[in-house]
Amino acid sequence: MSIWYGCMDSVLEGTKGFWFTNTCPRVLSTPIFFNESTELDWELRFQIILGTARGLAYLHEECRECIVHCDVKPDNVLLDAEFNPKVSDFGMAKLIGRDFSKVLTTMRGTIGYLAPEWIAGMPITPKVDVYSFGMMVFEVISGKRNNMHSEDGSMAFYPFWAAKKVVEGSVVSLLDARLKGVVDLEQVTRVSRIACWCIQDLDSQRPSMGQIVQILEGALDVNEPPLPLSLQNLAESV
Repeated sequence: MSIWYGCMDSVLEGTKGFWFTNTCPRVLSTPIFFNESTELDWELRFQIILGTARGLAYLHEECRECIVHCDVKPDNVLLDAEFNPKVSDFGMAKLIGRDFSKVLTTMRGTIGYLAPEWIAGMPITPKVDVYSFGMMVFEVISGKRNNMHSEDGSMAFYPFWAAKKVVEGSVVSLLDARLKGVVDLEQVTRVSRIACWCIQDLDSQRPSMGQIVQILEGALDVNEPPLPLSLQNLAESV
């Protein structure tokens, strides 16, 4: 691992190795997921999810001080020419040590990715990044923004709809139509369950990023998750 300083546009790479670079890479921002003309196969999407998880796990668990990114979302995951993900934009990142007692008095994250405890003014832990990561994973799987809803009412609030499909065991219904069903179903099931565990109401119910990496790599199993109650309440209010 190499570390360089001197550029505000620091990037953390999370695939084969991790480093901060003082040279901004040639990248494609992940909003390409939501471009109808762009087609990314499942293998690339899984690579992006795993690489992002590795990058966040490094921030949380391998740095001298625990670093919480505080604004994990597709727009802050950049892709190089080979679609390797790089976690970017550390403008809100916090060094919080290991006691996890820090409270952020101003809520500045992105609506739709904020963990319930952050909104409630409770102490910030790495689990806020886990929550945001889960929201992002659902978007990568489906190609849908997490604030989407359908005009006919069949999908009142996308994250709740997606979590409900995972709990029901209907993960295939989450898939981006552009994938045309060409996926590794076992991986899709694993990734979908992880996403649902990540957005649980209680931070204690969410896995760590290190555990997420192990699950994605197949070293750990993942059980069926429960439906997050807060999402259900939010969906009913939409």
